[in-house]
Amino acid sequence: MKQALTLITLAVEDLPRALAFYRDGLGWTPSFTADNIAFFQMNGFAFSLFKQDEMAKELGRDIAVRRGGIALAHNVESPEAVDALLSEIRKLKGGAILSEPVKREWGGYSGYFEDPDGHAWEVAWNPYWTMSPEGFVTI
Repeated sequence: MKQALTLITLAVEDLPRALAFYRDGLGWTPSFTADNIAFFQMNGFAFSLFKQDEMAKELGRDIAVRRGGIALAHNVESPEAVDALLSEIRKLKGGAILSEPVKREWGGYSGYFEDPDGHAWEVAWNPYWTMSPEGFVTI
């Protein structure tokens, strides 16, 4: 298998609510939406929101949307950009700040928020990574 990521899918309880958060709140533009799924073209991969019950059928097992041990990350170009983005997230209906941004012991600066289904997102600045204008990072 190639070392490549092509799609991240989050199970959501209420697709219209989740879509409103990502589309209207974060300002993302869906590439495709249907009754049970929405896709967003990202920087080199795709991101989707899939109704939890439909995802369970597809997987062939029960699933539950819950706060768990995974965090998605959105890197930005500066510590000030971390503060600005988390300030905007704080105003969104359905989002919540999990941890205020702080200087991390590894040298970066980050904070966390969660979407309406409890999926954790880190907003981070990493001084050791190079970031392109399109949002690609080089480690």
